[in-house]
Amino acid sequence: MKSFILSLALMLFITACSTKKEVVFQKEIKKEIKQIEPKNRMEKVSFIEIEGFFEDDLNYALEVFKKDCKRSKRYELFKDVCLKAENEKDGRKFFITNFQPYKLIDSKSSDEGIITGYYEPLLYGSLTKTKKYKYPVYKIPKDLILSDDENVKNFKSRGKMVGNKIVPYDTRKQIEANPNNPNLEAIAYVDDKYDLFFLHIQGSGKIKLENGKIINVGYAQQNGWPFTGIGSYMLEKGYASRNELSIQGMKNFFIKNPDKIDEVLNINDSFIFFRVSPYGAAGSLGSVLTAKRNLAVDKDFIPLGMPIFLNTKNPVTKKPINQLMVAADVGGAIKGEIRADFFWGFGSEAFEYAGRMKEKGKMYVLMPKK
Repeated sequence: MKSFILSLALMLFITACSTKKEVVFQKEIKKEIKQIEPKNRMEKVSFIEIEGFFEDDLNYALEVFKKDCKRSKRYELFKDVCLKAENEKDGRKFFITNFQPYKLIDSKSSDEGIITGYYEPLLYGSLTKTKKYKYPVYKIPKDLILSDDENVKNFKSRGKMVGNKIVPYDTRKQIEANPNNPNLEAIAYVDDKYDLFFLHIQGSGKIKLENGKIINVGYAQQNGWPFTGIGSYMLEKGYASRNELSIQGMKNFFIKNPDKIDEVLNINDSFIFFRVSPYGAAGSLGSVLTAKRNLAVDKDFIPLGMPIFLNTKNPVTKKPINQLMVAADVGGAIKGEIRADFFWGFGSEAFEYAGRMKEKGKMYVLMPKK
């Protein structure tokens, strides 16, 4: 999940903090809900120029758009068009009438970018720590604060108090090295450290307990440190070849080399904290994600809630994927003008597709008509 939007859990946490922190929190909320105009260059096109547009299931795309409108209608850009969608059933008519498509063009005048995939993982765990289940899925730390202090300006305004000074919050390595930290409380403990790492990257998932009960967990907060991918490091150290840099390939390496897992994972200082969720995977927009119809994007270039028509390929079958999606999520690794993460859903099939996906793709923004 990739998400970095402030959750209800954080709202409850911040309420107990100082007035100064409440002011910072309100500023951040306002920043999230204001309309962000896309910064990238766009080329106006007609719907007929978009490969596969009229062959897509646009009625289903409309239903997904309506679902995401429950949250995106708070943005001025989508307020009117979401209202129009409420009683509309004809997807083709709705999108053609109410939107103008634009092809995304990057700073190098290319219309192609990279499309990766993500999924909702299933982990196996326990509510108590045991020899088997020993890796914690942490709640928001009691000492994590938001502040406009200069010391944490470059750490997403996340920090903690040390004496009378605000300092950046602990890195992944520091958190892992202090399992008895009284400020950290676990939702549950899982049996696989690598799977937990990818739960952090995905942002949400499910934990299956031994009694068969499943707990949904979703993104609640982040420690403020930037995300660093582990792939480049594994290449540099000779731990993997480029062909082995899939989720599956890296996991195989750690199964064979368990002594390397901390060395590699701690390259990434970023650490995610979770909350129990009554639903499945939810994106940064705040709506439950729809498999194969929601994207994670860089919201510096594409506003959340925006319909995006995507041209790419299935990473396994190599068959074309030409369909209308909705930008409903963000991710620490999803940065750039033509860049997206395709949400494959939950389960083993989703894992296979998401783990192998790194395809070229074209993206068309459907901008609401004024």
